[in-house]
Amino acid sequence: MEIDFLQYQVRNGDTLSSIASRLGMTGEELKLFHNSHCQRMDKVWFENLNDVKNIFVPTNFKTEKQKEQERKNSFPSKFSESFFAKSYSVNETFESPFEPSVTIDYIIELDLHKDRNTGQHILSYSQNDFKSNGNTPDDKVSSLSIACMKSTMPLEFIMNDKGQITGFADHKKITDTFTRQRKELEEFYVGEVAQNYMDTFEKGIQDELFLLQQFQSTLLFQALFPKIDWFQRKTKWAESFYLLQNSFPVQCEINIEQENKDDHSVLTILKGKITELCTSQEIMRGIKLQEPASEPAQGNIILEYTTHTKNKNLLQAKASVLLSHEEVLIHQHHINITQG
Repeated sequence: MEIDFLQYQVRNGDTLSSIASRLGMTGEELKLFHNSHCQRMDKVWFENLNDVKNIFVPTNFKTEKQKEQERKNSFPSKFSESFFAKSYSVNETFESPFEPSVTIDYIIELDLHKDRNTGQHILSYSQNDFKSNGNTPDDKVSSLSIACMKSTMPLEFIMNDKGQITGFADHKKITDTFTRQRKELEEFYVGEVAQNYMDTFEKGIQDELFLLQQFQSTLLFQALFPKIDWFQRKTKWAESFYLLQNSFPVQCEINIEQENKDDHSVLTILKGKITELCTSQEIMRGIKLQEPASEPAQGNIILEYTTHTKNKNLLQAKASVLLSHEEVLIHQHHINITQG
């Protein structure tokens, strides 16, 4: 067992404060430390150390300021290309009192680099191995939906210095790629339903802002791409999140908790509570009305991040959204993103 203290032999003229000052402590801190390690009869209570022969002193004392600095150094302080791993496994669960719960699993692959010409961070993103409730979808509509999205990948996003996605690196490349790939899709997916779906999909990806919001409003993107300054926060603050995809962002009050999980990883937990005056029906429909909400929505979002202590790499991200109406839970969405 590692010993974190030793016995100091008191000399003439020593006081609690004089010994403590040489250790970077206050007299009160040294007194509390000594009393927590010594026998009951050897405790000290006064500044002078008359008749006191030995004082227990710490071998590696840290001031509150030093502890705070160490805590800050344990969490990511700036965005870097090493923050993300190359691959993550994703598990999502959707629950509603109106429909059976659905669980989906898939793999995402990331490649982050800096463009030499523009200096921008470019994130290459692709998704594969999609499963629904443990099975590969075999119905035509689901498989067509997956095939259309995969035909445009890898997608390339622009990321700012905070780690947030701000746009597409080349939106035209996405539409041109699908136009070329569509001919192959049409050979396999035939019929009016398939044609109508591909028409709708192609029209949707041509609207750059709409397509970007499709991704930004997912719980996946909000959880996987946090603002890097979240990890350095200490007090509560206001932040807006999409509680449902393709709805509108809702302002929440965020509280933060941070702790060391083990010697190699640290945990950051953000707990958000809806503060914006809107109704749950507005959130579910994605349309915000002008009238003030008579029954404001009740809901929470929780984000958990496990990061590596030394390289600040994102090891795991979890997120949950809970939305209620008149204290009755109407929507739950959970996601678990694990490295490797």
